[in-house]
Amino acid sequence: METSDPQASAQPSRVSSRDQLAGLSVSSQGHFDSLDLAELAKKQQWWHKLFGQESGPATERYSMAAQLIIGGVTGWCTGFIFQKVGKLAATAVGGGFLLLQLANHAEYIKIDWQQVEKDMKKAKEQLKGQRSTQFPMEVKSKAEEIVLFVKTNIMLAGGFLGGFLLGMYS
Repeated sequence: METSDPQASAQPSRVSSRDQLAGLSVSSQGHFDSLDLAELAKKQQWWHKLFGQESGPATERYSMAAQLIIGGVTGWCTGFIFQKVGKLAATAVGGGFLLLQLANHAEYIKIDWQQVEKDMKKAKEQLKGQRSTQFPMEVKSKAEEIVLFVKTNIMLAGGFLGGFLLGMYS
């Protein structure tokens, strides 16, 4: 006569992610293209703890103060990094131009300014011919996405803008 352990039946059996993945792969009959890892990740407890049960706009998940703080901190970090990278880029371009001028003055290199002027005029004419008042469709769709995001998360976007400006200033 077999006796079952009452504690074993009271606790739900824990299934590892590997076992769940194996179960999904068996149910997909060996076709891994139908294996939905995003769905598997959403079923995990850590996913729910980190992102919550629903993933809607930030206005539904966080208070106004939390949105302003999150937006402000991320904006400040972005602005600070943007400022440092901008200074580095300006220094590199200015230093490169200075080195070219010094090399030209010391006659290490000779710049044919007439050829440069001809090439600039040619490029200018090509740009005039390609001038268009219409934006490409990709630019329009991305701009619409950004406007929709800002409208649905106005507090987050406002905090980000304020933080970005403070980051640029600091």
